[in-house]
Amino acid sequence: MHQSSLGGFAAPHPTDRLFFAVMPPPEVAAQVAMLAGGLRGQLGLRGQPRPTGHLHVTLHHLGDFAGLPQQRVDGACAAADGVALRSFEARFDRVGSFRGRAGKHPFVLLGEEASTGLSGLYESLGARLAAAGLARHERAFVPHLTLLYDASMVAPRPVEPLGWTVREFLLIHSLLGRTEYRVLGRWPLGAV
Repeated sequence: MHQSSLGGFAAPHPTDRLFFAVMPPPEVAAQVAMLAGGLRGQLGLRGQPRPTGHLHVTLHHLGDFAGLPQQRVDGACAAADGVALRSFEARFDRVGSFRGRAGKHPFVLLGEEASTGLSGLYESLGARLAAAGLARHERAFVPHLTLLYDASMVAPRPVEPLGWTVREFLLIHSLLGRTEYRVLGRWPLGAV
């Protein structure tokens, strides 16, 4: 007879997600939202655009949990404290779809190929997280902002470049299924 390692109880359903990200300032987020709405109509997409206040570039996903794991939050904050980089320009100049679950493909705004600031922040933070024992296996880092999810796949295409000066990165607590983000920490980047 097969016995569950959880004593017959199912694993708790995840309710909380933790991730590090950078977010565009409100004026740039509004431009991105307008772009998403325009392309949605132009390309015949049906997915709803992401809320403007949720537009972000994920740097590191720390996991999904049933409840907020305070020890992991504390470790992540301590790791982030060790990142010492200057602010930089993030620029995005293409849109396209990533493969996702059937019927739910992320339609994204993609970063310029030569944009090294986001990659540098990703690598620096990743090294600190690894040293703290908090690293997770991740796919190759592709700077992007998810605009919406759709059943259709869209081939990459250029758009008018959008960008901003990244002056900080954040630790975000997402309440899964509730469309709510809570900022748990902010780390400023040095002036250029």
